[in-house]
Amino acid sequence: MAAANPNLEEEDESPRVISPFARTTSTVQPKRGSGSSSWALWLVSTLLLLVIAGVVGYFTYKYLADPYRTLEPFPMDKYLADYRSMVGAKFKADLKVANDLGFKPDTGRLMVFTIENDSRPLVVLIPTKFGGLFFEKGQNYQASLEVGDGGLVYADSCEKE
Repeated sequence: MAAANPNLEEEDESPRVISPFARTTSTVQPKRGSGSSSWALWLVSTLLLLVIAGVVGYFTYKYLADPYRTLEPFPMDKYLADYRSMVGAKFKADLKVANDLGFKPDTGRLMVFTIENDSRPLVVLIPTKFGGLFFEKGQNYQASLEVGDGGLVYADSCEKE
């Protein structure tokens, strides 16, 4: 006697459910070797992030390591017009050595500099605490300058570039 239900092989068995897609073939091809390209992608991404972090860190360090970053540039025009309004103020300046006027052991050395982008001379008193610096014509320095009484400009700090 034939089974009434084609899913039943014998009358005693419970009904089996067969998927309508059981006898079809897949049209989607399985990915092969996807693991080898994913680790390369992770490696390249990680290296790129490390390079970006390094560049950002370098420029952040250079910015924060600049001791003159909070000072305004030395206003040569304002100084030459009326130095009295600037007495006691501190400024930063990129200086280029123009001439050495001499050394006085008790006060320091008078130097003639030009400021970056300005060819007019500026006389600066370099204190004796910077005695280890050797100034030669044409050398560049970064300095923190303070305008003193009488218009004399003092170097609070000075570093060779």
